Amino acid sequence: MVDIEEEIRSLQLDSAEENNGVINPEDSKLEEVDKLDRMEEDSKDDVSVNSKEVQAESKVKDKEVSAPVDVGTPDEIEEDNKKRHLNVVFIGHVDAGKSTTGGQILFLSGQVDDRTIQKYEKEAKDKSRESWYMAYIMDTNEEERVKGKTVEVGRAHFETETTRFTILDAPGHKSYVPNMISGASQADIGVLVISARKGEFETGYERGGQTREHVQLAKTLGVSKLVVVVNKMDDPTVNWSKERYDEIESKMTPFLRSSGYNVKKDVLFLPISGLLGTNMKTRMDKSVCSWWKGPCLFEALDAIEVPLRDPKGPFRMPIIDKFKDMGTVVMGKVESGSVTEGDTLLVMPNKTQVKVVAVYCDENKVRRAGPGENLRVRLSGIDDEDILAGFVLSGTAKPIAAVTEFVAQLQILELLDNAIFTAGYKAVLHIHSIVEECEIVELLQQIDPKTKKPMKKKVLFVKNGAVVVCRVQVNNMICIEKFADFPQLGRFTLRTEGKTVAVGKVTELPSGSTF
Repeated sequence: MVDIEEEIRSLQLDSAEENNGVINPEDSKLEEVDKLDRMEEDSKDDVSVNSKEVQAESKVKDKEVSAPVDVGTPDEIEEDNKKRHLNVVFIGHVDAGKSTTGGQILFLSGQVDDRTIQKYEKEAKDKSRESWYMAYIMDTNEEERVKGKTVEVGRAHFETETTRFTILDAPGHKSYVPNMISGASQADIGVLVISARKGEFETGYERGGQTREHVQLAKTLGVSKLVVVVNKMDDPTVNWSKERYDEIESKMTPFLRSSGYNVKKDVLFLPISGLLGTNMKTRMDKSVCSWWKGPCLFEALDAIEVPLRDPKGPFRMPIIDKFKDMGTVVMGKVESGSVTEGDTLLVMPNKTQVKVVAVYCDENKVRRAGPGENLRVRLSGIDDEDILAGFVLSGTAKPIAAVTEFVAQLQILELLDNAIFTAGYKAVLHIHSIVEECEIVELLQQIDPKTKKPMKKKVLFVKNGAVVVCRVQVNNMICIEKFADFPQLGRFTLRTEGKTVAVGKVTELPSGSTF
């Protein structure tokens, strides 16, 4: 058997070289160091996503060699595509156990074989970090393994009876929140991992902890359904205690409600142990935990109802990454419409006409793909240097709007100390896969949170907690939609100095913004 580690390493190096060779034409124009740093982080992101996909591929190769039964015939691959496809993002405070839980899911659903797990166990022991070995499945680079923190957004696939899932393991550490945004903006459902260990839940939840910020971001980024898993229930300080579980549920419920979740309909709580895999694939034994009567994690994920996207709508696919591979290949998630080999599409805002040469869904070449799928699309008619993350692959009939200003309704979450929110306020706008500096040009009206109606008086500035309608301007053309038409392409977050200060939705686009 080939030593996969070597193979992966060489592939990782290749993909790193490919990506680092691309010079971003925007970089030269940016003055702010902050943004450059973020760009660097993003380019690291790109490299890691590629190398992760490569890793996933080689793992699959390994499995196929060791278990020939797994190799699907073309008919089976067609069958797979009939299952619905969902992106799940794991969010939560650093050390809550997101990567471990993600790793355990892959192990339980047969995506990682025992040999690989043993290798990771040994590696973790050598670094005297025994309990981290499951996380190594999701963490791909050395830095992540040494620190035990996920920096980029890891990716992996697994399946249950009715659904194909793609796991996005979003980083939980404070300085990595922008990466979490790029993960969550592609997600359909969120799994919020909370540590039940004494003290850990409290740090994640109190002001400054990542649990709060992640929940607010997830809601804005369109993660409409949330499974809250209370992890580390096997910890000696918890020992499957119902009191501790109830305390966490009662503290989280009002907070989830204030973030805009309907707790009865859209949120499900359940206790698990990510490290031991308890209550994940199968319901747990009464001897472990006598009081839990609910479903296990896989059942919960299977049962989630997600709003359907329109396969016949105008085609929209925000581009999260691009690379050269026998032509220009772009990656992204289809938010609306379908794409077929041979289609003619537009890359917006460049208005460049391109032809679809090939469509890949996960690793398989497909003839056509519908909404919700993560795709790689090979295009002809455009150079990869003319594409930036945040551009949108769009149908020719109703192309997406390209604008430099728009009207939005914002909810101010938490401004930096003594800042006031007024015309002239500058922040970084995150909308689908776009990261762009923006300025608030004018506050139009304040909305009364109780009546949801605009207040009469003229508004000059607002403070924390306010809901306000304002005009936002950006330096470069960006492709966005009204929230009412395409929720995924019309909601955004504003961040300053690494903190999310506001979340909002696009309410109006200037007339004549399409062409």
